Amino acid sequence: SQTKSSGISYFNVIFFVTEYVCMCSPIQTPRWHIDLEPWASESQSLEDEAKRFLSYITTPQVNRKGSTGAWAVCLDPNYNLIHRVQSKHCRVYSFGLGVADWSLESSLSRLGCEVHCFDPSLKQPHLQQAEMWLHRLSVDWRDPSPAVVAQRQYANTKKLATILNDFGHREVDVLKADMESAEWKILENLILEGVLDSVGQLLLELHLHWAGFEVGGDEPSVVRYWYSLLKELEHSNFHLFHVHSDPAKPHLFLHKNVLNASSAYTLSWVNTQWKPLGKPDKNK
Repeated sequence: SQTKSSGISYFNVIFFVTEYVCMCSPIQTPRWHIDLEPWASESQSLEDEAKRFLSYITTPQVNRKGSTGAWAVCLDPNYNLIHRVQSKHCRVYSFGLGVADWSLESSLSRLGCEVHCFDPSLKQPHLQQAEMWLHRLSVDWRDPSPAVVAQRQYANTKKLATILNDFGHREVDVLKADMESAEWKILENLILEGVLDSVGQLLLELHLHWAGFEVGGDEPSVVRYWYSLLKELEHSNFHLFHVHSDPAKPHLFLHKNVLNASSAYTLSWVNTQWKPLGKPDKNK
């Protein structure tokens, strides 16, 4: 049937809406596991796996202009963040536990970014402080069971996809996370669920002194898994632009000194193919 006043057919409206939804939210085939990279050598030794992994995380893949220090963002005009900051359309998510240093978040907030800091140790569920939003919440690689949520009346941890949906956000310009050895399983979840398509830059602290929460296998297999996760990032168009290691950290790699590696590295990647949809969605 036709709507005479507008001259637009019912079928044309349905086609337009369907086309718009498909462009914004492409349906992806669920993935259940990451693709493991081949072994670094036939010997499958810890030293060979560690050598390949450490070389990878200490070799930036793109040059950049931007902030300095442990946590850094890329403000190179070839990528989107600087333009989003200038147009006041920038959104930042920062995850941590008992965070004492929010200097990067504060500077981005002063530049006009919408900044959300997530820390499950906060005393209040939500509050606004120094032009930043603080939330008593953290990211995990799984959502809590309904029984736990019913007992607590709120959930302290959720998957990033769930947090984005709850906040009504479709994209994040900068995602910063220091998850104290939960980063590997969280990163795996972001890759398998395709959530990284919604992220412009990823800032992550890697902890190497042990395998990490729910990461199994012998030592060479653990490092191969770590390396494979980071290669999955590269396949998703995330390229490393900043590496920082704290000289004060102990030199422990899976509980031992391997190639004099630090126990923690802070890495930053830029999604070189990221095309943000537009203005940040209005907060709930």
